[in-house]
This record gives sequence, structure tokens and C-alpha cells, in this order.
Amino acid sequence: MITSAFIAGTDTEVGKTVITCGLLRVLIEAGRSAVGMKPVATGAAQTAAGLRNDDAVCLIENSKPVLDYDTINPCVYLAPASPNISAAQMGLEVKLNLIEAAYNRCRAETDIVLVEGIGGWRVPLSDSIQTVDLVRILKLPVILVCGIRLGCINHALLSAETIIRDGLELVGWVANGIDPSYRYEAETVQLLRGQIPAPLLGITGWQNPLAIGAIAADLKAGATNLFV
Repeated sequence: MITSAFIAGTDTEVGKTVITCGLLRVLIEAGRSAVGMKPVATGAAQTAAGLRNDDAVCLIENSKPVLDYDTINPCVYLAPASPNISAAQMGLEVKLNLIEAAYNRCRAETDIVLVEGIGGWRVPLSDSIQTVDLVRILKLPVILVCGIRLGCINHALLSAETIIRDGLELVGWVANGIDPSYRYEAETVQLLRGQIPAPLLGITGWQNPLAIGAIAADLKAGATNLFV
């Protein structure tokens, strides 16, 4: 059983937030307190309360207990670009010590913390740090979200290989259907299941409108085995 995990993705827009929220729903319904954290986010709206990112807000809405925004998303930047670019445009830089402090606050308040990444595994957080540095400092095992679509096999296998080569523990992966027109989802998932050296936690289908409850149902068995 694990008490925290880093939710990585094979690319941007593969459903990391949706899968994280689904996992949170499973854990909360199982009687655990669980919080989703988005330590670094780009592409935010200016509000009266400050910059707000939709993914971070979604995590807050699906967490229990509900913690303050700055704890869930300590590094948020305006432009929808790579963090090193978006932060530099504001004269700022991602600081791992700020993220570590926010993560420790989450750990103090809840049973389980799910930390969602940004983009794919090799996204630079600044000119000197990458995602792997964040995962190492927080000492987290990794769950990989694979967006199932044309071209995803290469992305998925390279991501899994790199996570393991970087010395991190890959504890599971999720096959998330993101292209309803893709005809070979079953064959793709079967191939990846045989080549990714970690258990498949669930297969989640494309939805419109999105229903977190349905996502949670698809992840229940795998998440229960891993966390509960």
C-alpha cells in the first residue's frame, strides 16, 4: 500500500487531471482523506483572488479535505507554455523548496496525496530543473497516464522506460481513451499491457460530457489494490 503518488503523463492533454480526480473519488469513497496537488501549472486566469488554473481548481473540488489554493498549486503562471517559459515571462522561476513545503502541508492534513505533473515527463520546470527533480525531492512513486490515440505506443513506452531509467518506481499505469475515432484502442492497450513493466490500473473511456464518477468506477479495482 502506498500513501502518495506522482501522476505523470505521456504528453499534455492526455487526461492527467481527470484520472487524478477519478483516483481521488475512489479513495474518498473508500473512507480515506485524499488531496490532489498540482505543484506547477501554466495557463491561468487572473481573478480577484489571484491566478487560478482550471486543473488545480478541479483537483480542489474533488479533494477531501479542501485545502487552500496556494497549497494545492504553489507555482502558477499566466501563459499556457512550458513552465520555464511561462515563469520567465513573469520574472519568476519554479522553486522546489516552495513545492516541498506545500506538499508537506498536504501530507500533514490527509491520508493520501496525489501530485499531478505538467505535460510529459521531460518538461523543463526551469532552466535547471526537470520533472524528475521534483519527483525525487518528494520521494514519490509514479503512476503513468497514457492517452490512447494514434502514436501513443511510442510515447507510452519511451515514458515508462525513462521513468524507470531515472531511478523512479513505476507502480502502475492507466489507459485513458482520448480519441473516440481511434479504432484500435483494444489492440493498443493489449500491446502496452505486455510491454509496460507495471500493472494496468484501469482502462477509462472517452466521455462527453465528462463524468468523474464513471472514471472512478473504471479505476476502482486498480486503485483499491494500490492504495487501500
